[in-house]
Amino acid sequence: MDDEGPSALLEYAEFLVQRHPLAKEPVSTPVDIQRPAGESVVGAIKRLSMTYPMLDRQALLHETSSFMMQHMMQGRAAMEVIDDLEIYFREQYELHRVKQGDVADS
Repeated sequence: MDDEGPSALLEYAEFLVQRHPLAKEPVSTPVDIQRPAGESVVGAIKRLSMTYPMLDRQALLHETSSFMMQHMMQGRAAMEVIDDLEIYFREQYELHRVKQGDVADS
């Protein structure tokens, strides 16, 4: 390739991007998984992870562990902890949507 080749290639790529802009990747919607009666906190975390597959599990690990400890070590009722987990996951999903720029249909 001569000296002008890379520059011409870059100009062509810029032309293509202008002509065919990259589509914004849609944020997947949560999977509707019903909360079973008598669900455990561990079961709820698994269900909510499957409900919100677009969320980074590693990023949620610290907070979900905290909820688990509230139940196991502090004796907080499973139903209360699960209610809070559902709120937490929903909030994280909404934050994810905002970060992705997918808030127009809220």
